Amino acid sequence: MVRLLGASGLIVVAAAALNFTVDPLQFFRPAHFFAAMYSQDSRLQDAGLIRSQDFDTVFMGTSLAIHLRQSDIDRTLGVKSLKLALNGSSSREQVFVLAAALERHPGRVLWEVDDWIFHDVPDIDSNVYLPADLYRGNARGVAGYLLSGRMARESAWIMARSIPPLQPVVARLTSDAIFKFPISSVDDINALRPDFDVAAAYNEKRAITAFRHITDPVRRKYLADDTDYDMKVRVFERDAIGLIASHPDVRFDIYLPPYSILQWVAMRDASPGTLNSVFKFSAYFCRRLAAFSNVRLHDFRSVSEVTHDLNNYADVIHPSPAVDLEVLSWLAEGKYLVDRAAPVASLDRLKAQVEAYRLEDIER
Repeated sequence: MVRLLGASGLIVVAAAALNFTVDPLQFFRPAHFFAAMYSQDSRLQDAGLIRSQDFDTVFMGTSLAIHLRQSDIDRTLGVKSLKLALNGSSSREQVFVLAAALERHPGRVLWEVDDWIFHDVPDIDSNVYLPADLYRGNARGVAGYLLSGRMARESAWIMARSIPPLQPVVARLTSDAIFKFPISSVDDINALRPDFDVAAAYNEKRAITAFRHITDPVRRKYLADDTDYDMKVRVFERDAIGLIASHPDVRFDIYLPPYSILQWVAMRDASPGTLNSVFKFSAYFCRRLAAFSNVRLHDFRSVSEVTHDLNNYADVIHPSPAVDLEVLSWLAEGKYLVDRAAPVASLDRLKAQVEAYRLEDIER
């Protein structure tokens, strides 16, 4: 029994020492002894990026912003950014991660805000996909990281990849299916590969197919999800307004992404009550943010030359990489900036477009 306990203790100590030395998340220090490797799992990887990267600007969003590269953000906006976008994230997740990043005192937050991120979710410690204590940097989070057998496996892999004779073989075996840290450049985290077939993924046929799917009578109840106006206002005030009000020295550039016109038309025709609720909340959202001097709101939802061109979309909401780059240029130029004196003017333009749009305008 003593030998067993001793052997078990030695394994635990060895795993902790390996994880501390290699530090796969770069939680304690930027990569130095071993080549840096990164994961596509943003909820895990962001905890390390916040501590190891140098940045003056934080970029947050959902899947509508996940494929942007930090280098594109830096080049277009003249900043040193840190991309922390989270696929399918709620405002509670986003604000928790942003709050951790703001402890590093960046001067600016670029925030892509979906209409549907403000909804009730369990508290952050109930989220099994996000290591909350690691973001907090408390003893429980650090211990869990150091003593993790899964992290020790990743550490051993990173160490092996750093040995020159083994590097070619190990690199060929690198795969998300085998190891969690397969990426060698921070710029490639959740970015499309250079050989990605954009034309096959983003085109009118896919957008129309997605429209027909969500408006099918069997599935259209999806359109009514999370449309409780009072709930959305409460969550918005708790999360977004709470974060903004507590950081008056930080500039928040918040933008509403350019969904395709079909997203709005789907609600207009299949769930008009949902559309009215979304527009009502949007008006509240725009007016509320206009009251903060440290917030600039950009509304891209009525940019018809983009939103009416269905070849720009993979479905009814996700725009192509070319549109992502357009969004960055609009942010840099200050185009489509919401006027504080008329905060719902852009929303009124969107309403008019949605009302006027006819499905005969798309190819059948």
